[in-house]
Amino acid sequence: MLKIRLIPVMLLREGILVKSYQFNRFLPVGNPLNAIRFFNQWDVDEILFLDITPNKPKKLGRVDDNYQRFATLADYTQYIAKHCFVPLTVGGGVKTIEDMRGLFNAGADKVVINTLVHRQPEILQQAAASFGRQALVVSIDVKKKRWGKYEVVTGYGKEATGKDPVAWAKTVEGLGAGEIFLTSMDRDGTQEGYDLKLLRQVAEAVGIPVIASGGVGKWQDLVDGVKQGKASAVAAANIFHFSEMSTVYAKKYMQQKGLDVRI
Repeated sequence: MLKIRLIPVMLLREGILVKSYQFNRFLPVGNPLNAIRFFNQWDVDEILFLDITPNKPKKLGRVDDNYQRFATLADYTQYIAKHCFVPLTVGGGVKTIEDMRGLFNAGADKVVINTLVHRQPEILQQAAASFGRQALVVSIDVKKKRWGKYEVVTGYGKEATGKDPVAWAKTVEGLGAGEIFLTSMDRDGTQEGYDLKLLRQVAEAVGIPVIASGGVGKWQDLVDGVKQGKASAVAAANIFHFSEMSTVYAKKYMQQKGLDVRI
């Protein structure tokens, strides 16, 4: 049986690492490279690196001595990959098969896609044939509507799709997704824990790994994501941006609670 993975998520906005709250408020954290260096030492299983910059500028990064600037996400990935010694999953604004190939060539082990699959579902089949489904992660962002119903959203939460997350998860699995990165928009940044109902519904409906995301505020949330939510991997962003909240402590806690994690 595969070990449970712990995955820190790095959100990049205009070249700066940020904390996110419900997809609409962002707090600058610092230089992504510093976080990469910490994670290299903290026994993480992989890193998920997402560029959430709206209307991508001509250059990624700030103009000062502490931040590099890059023309594309692939260039940024190549820079990060040189310093990253764990598997690297990258996404954000992927529009074509060539964009994916560029990220793989730059050092990404997996690529995350989201909006593109809604617009061109067939491209997931093409990508699976070209790169293998194990290298493809489909991001599914979900918002709760009235009466507790869930809806898949895109455009970092700004575009409603009318799709049910369980049905959409089954669809992308059939098209060739190797994993699903499932994020509750309502829980993002709240520290209230994962939406376990949503997570369990999706995880039990598909046969591919589901990565839980959105809402971690304490180590027990990670355990609940696996035991109650049935996730194959648990991801978090905000809680890992400070050294006292290292993944080393998180994994030790998960192990103490009976989860099979790599220490």
